[in-house]
This record gives sequence, C-alpha cells and structure tokens, in this order.
Amino acid sequence: MRKLFTNISFLFFVSSVHSQQLAQVTFSGGIDLSYFSFMTDQNVLIRVSPDGKLLEWGIEVMSNRYVYYAPKLQPYMGRIEYYGQESDSVFRGKVKSIGTCSLTYYGSHEQDDKPGKIKSIGRVLFDYYASYEEKTLKGKIKFAGSQMLSYYTPYDDQAYRGKLKSIGSTPITYYSSFEDKLIRGKIKNISGVSYTWYSSYERSDLRGALKTGSYRQNIGSITYIIF
Repeated sequence: MRKLFTNISFLFFVSSVHSQQLAQVTFSGGIDLSYFSFMTDQNVLIRVSPDGKLLEWGIEVMSNRYVYYAPKLQPYMGRIEYYGQESDSVFRGKVKSIGTCSLTYYGSHEQDDKPGKIKSIGRVLFDYYASYEEKTLKGKIKFAGSQMLSYYTPYDDQAYRGKLKSIGSTPITYYSSFEDKLIRGKIKNISGVSYTWYSSYERSDLRGALKTGSYRQNIGSITYIIF
C-alpha cells in the first residue's frame, strides 16, 4: 500500500512539474517573437512577454470544425488573487495566483531591469540577461526553468539580429537579408523542421504567407506557433 501511494505521489509530482514548464512559443507573422506560454496543472495558459511581463492568462480553445486555435484565450473562471497594499511597491496589485499556480516577482531591491519582472510561475524560475552582458539583450529572459534562451547578437545578419536563436538545445534560424524582401527575417528552420514562404514573385494573394511547414508545430516538449 505504501509503495502504491509513493508511486502515485511521484506521478503527480512529475505531471505537475511538466505542466508548468514552457509549453508554447508564439511568433507574429513568422518574424517577431510575441510571447512565451506556460501551462499550469489546471490547463491554464499564462502568456509572458520576452522581457518577463505578464500579458494574459486563460484557456486555449480549438474550433469544433477545424484544427484551429483562437489566438485570444478564453477567460479563466477560477480564483485569481492579487498582491495587496502591504507588498513591495513594484509588484503591488499584480497577479499573485491563478488557480493553484502562484506567481512571484523580483522586488525593488534587485539590480538592472529585474524589479517588477516575473520571478517564478509555479515551480518555473526566471532569470534575465544583465547589464554586464550584451547590452541589446539586457532585460530579456535568459532562463525559464531549465531552458536557456539565447539570441542573435548585433554582429549577426541584419535580418535576424536580436531575434531568438535557441531554446535549450533547439536552434532557430531565419532567412537572411539576401533573401527575397518578403521573407527576410522570417523563420527558416526550427530544430530541423523547415519553413518556406511565398515570395514577392508569386501570386499576389499568397505573397509572404507560409508555403510549407505548419503554423503550429510541436518540437520536443514545446509547441511553436505562427499567427
């Protein structure tokens, strides 16, 4: 009986930890990184900007007729708590918990751009690029849990400098400034999964749209979304 209880507890722990890891990465038009999404153990998505600000939270809903997910989340109807007047001024009034998932923020005593940024979502801890590192990266998320995020530097090609370069061991490449003007800076490959786009020489109603590849692609444990 004790062994059964231990196994159940372990499975619950693993499931909970996994559910609060980075779940989605969303790009606008296949060019700009929009936000990271974290899934709670109640299937609530929490969206966070690249510089660690809470954007929105809610439930992702798929169309009944098509394999399509609405970009906007449906409101989560569970309990939401906020930090009170007794809290540090930089996160006073900010979201404290969404259902069973707690959120913490860096306090006013922190250095660089950390004050007020998300420090943790559930068990996922966040850290940020500091002022002594590449200055163009200052304030961007460096770690989200066990995943390290790297970015292209100012010395890279103009079409993708500053863009997200990798998440953990997953590399992300983009079309260079030498490519057709409509596909420059768009995603080219994510960990071996290729993306091609209609160029300025093709049908006018398709130009710039995704030609091959999926708007929603699961790679490893993360879903990469283009909208």
